[in-house]
Amino acid sequence: MADTIIKILVIVGLIFLAYKLIFSSSSGLTIFEMHFKDGKLSNHKGKIPERFERETRAIAKSNKLTCTIRAEKSGHVRLHVSANVGDNLTQQIRNQFPFEYYDKKQQDSSKLKG
Repeated sequence: MADTIIKILVIVGLIFLAYKLIFSSSSGLTIFEMHFKDGKLSNHKGKIPERFERETRAIAKSNKLTCTIRAEKSGHVRLHVSANVGDNLTQQIRNQFPFEYYDKKQQDSSKLKG
């Protein structure tokens, strides 16, 4: 009886471990997240670049968007926009995002001295 229970627990543990490894969200560090409801910024977290926030609010207001916009960094920066936003509006939002601000390479100052 005890052997059966131990075997079942080991199998359940292995299945749980496999599930976590396969379906774990391997997303990177969230830089910021913006939530819009009916064109108004209802909630946000993180440091949002001023110009991007201003331009995105204008786009959301003019189109009465209800969506989430999130920027993640895992090696490089990715901008995620909710699926309920049309492709043309998603592209307008992406065009406003300052990718170059986040993709700056850090220079090694020790090699600059000469």
